[in-house]
Amino acid sequence: MNAVLAPGLYIVATPIGNLGDLSPRAAQILSQAAVIAVEDSRVTAGLLRHIGVKRLMTPYHDHNAEAVRPGLIARMGMEAVALVSDAGTPLISDPGYKLVRDARAAGHTVVTIPGPCAAIAALTLAGLPTDRFFFLGFLPPKAQARAAAIAEVAAIRATLVLYESGPRLAVTLAALAEGLGNRDAAVAREITKKFEEAVTDSLSALAARYADAPPRGEIVIVVAPPGEPEAASAEDVDAALAEALQRLPASKAAGEVAKKLGLDRRELYARALEMKG
Repeated sequence: MNAVLAPGLYIVATPIGNLGDLSPRAAQILSQAAVIAVEDSRVTAGLLRHIGVKRLMTPYHDHNAEAVRPGLIARMGMEAVALVSDAGTPLISDPGYKLVRDARAAGHTVVTIPGPCAAIAALTLAGLPTDRFFFLGFLPPKAQARAAAIAEVAAIRATLVLYESGPRLAVTLAALAEGLGNRDAAVAREITKKFEEAVTDSLSALAARYADAPPRGEIVIVVAPPGEPEAASAEDVDAALAEALQRLPASKAAGEVAKKLGLDRRELYARALEMKG
């Protein structure tokens, strides 16, 4: 006999490939929820069959979220509503955050049932720094917008993680190489499935690898952070100070150059006074 869950919103992470990754708690919530909000009912129906459960499902995705959300908010005041994506953790690159926002605004309970996430799984496979990372989701499909998006994150001192499709993979890798420099990177695909692979190389080498052989399956790109900037030479420092001193007094010129080059302001001030004297 199924227990009755308390009313509210239950955010349920589902497998990204291997159905064995569904947690016992996630299976329990899915078997007890009054309704499950899904991206694609066919995908979630397969998961429910795997755990031997039949449950009412309602579509909730980019195309109908605005229309469907008020009804779901009303329901979760009286019964348990589970939210799933086709694979992985809901709210990661999907419209689920608005459902959580409105559920909280309405005073409903929100519970998370954590589990698989392709971005995190790819980080564990890539062999790149994981102390700081920045998730980009999908880059824009058009070249100009894609280049602008890459430029925005070029200076971020963190590992970059993004999703991509097979047909666009090589183009995106080449755009990343052009916009970020030829950094180390990894392409992870089919994570947790039979043909899981994580290929590591430079961005340009990976772009060449997949140019004529676009892979199938869900793909995550992981890109190393930028290297440490080269220290400014004494000549560079003097040139920067000389230019700043043409516009500013010594103290402000030293402050401007210190901020620009990441150097000690007091030492630069002393040098500026020498140059003026």
